[in-house]
Amino acid sequence: MATRKTSSDDPLAPLTLAVGQEDLLLDRAVQQVVAAARAADADTDVRDLTSDQLQPGTLAELTSPSLFAERKVVVVRNAQDLSADTIKDVKAYLDAPAEEITLVLLHAGGAKGKGLLDAARKAGAREVACPKTTKPAERLTFVRSEFRALGRSATPEACQALVDSIGSDLRELASAVSQLAADVEGTIDDAVVGRYYTGRAEASSFNVADRAVEGRTAEALEALRWSLSTGVAPVLITSALAQGVRAIGKLSSARGGRPADLARELGMPPWKIDRVRQQMRGWTPDGVATALRAVADADAGVKGGGDDPEYALEKAVVAIARAARSNR
Repeated sequence: MATRKTSSDDPLAPLTLAVGQEDLLLDRAVQQVVAAARAADADTDVRDLTSDQLQPGTLAELTSPSLFAERKVVVVRNAQDLSADTIKDVKAYLDAPAEEITLVLLHAGGAKGKGLLDAARKAGAREVACPKTTKPAERLTFVRSEFRALGRSATPEACQALVDSIGSDLRELASAVSQLAADVEGTIDDAVVGRYYTGRAEASSFNVADRAVEGRTAEALEALRWSLSTGVAPVLITSALAQGVRAIGKLSSARGGRPADLARELGMPPWKIDRVRQQMRGWTPDGVATALRAVADADAGVKGGGDDPEYALEKAVVAIARAARSNR
């Protein structure tokens, strides 16, 4: 089994501390550690726990010596929410980390749980910043870095057009960059982005999503057929449907307030808050769950899990529109 390196840049360092509230970046920090561990030992045991699952004594049990000396990755999410007794366990562990074990703490930052944050840093944790992107310029930088990471060239205008079209969700931006990189040869320009994400208004993937979450089945299906006939990639339509349903779910579970306050809380522009408020009439929590399952099924269908991507999309659009009317 490989010997653990001691470099602070090494994903197999005894402790990785991922700090911030951007879910995509937090997940990537975890994935990097897990990938490095499994590259060193394919049989690595990964334990991914939420804060309420890590009770007093649990960490000691997970990190106790094994007869087989197996490599293990222990991930603790929302570490700022750990109980006082469990934090004591974690701090004690940091003083004497076990061999062949990598502990990954995901911490939101801020005042809550700051004692644990300070202790992890004092222990020499490898730290990964995962800040929430709140400014358009930050999202633009993210898109550029995604293209670079994939070894692709995109014009500044293309990057800006993508941010303008997709919005603030980093997962959706990353998915769009990945799709464009896979589909388009050569330099990606704003014309390509426009063809994928704008096109005719009635044929855009976002128009399909808007009509579906508003419960307008016939119009949503018509917009879907226009989109497909004009060459919009099916995966972009599922992405737009997912964004539309998630926005309904986020806003329906958020605290009341002014659009500007909710925009900061949910990472949406204020104008979108107003639109989603209008769209969410008739939705129930069960309806959101049903619609999300429909999107997941469609996503699998358009990515090779089914024989007919168009049918998978039509089925999802009908299910979402029906869910939108569940409380009317």
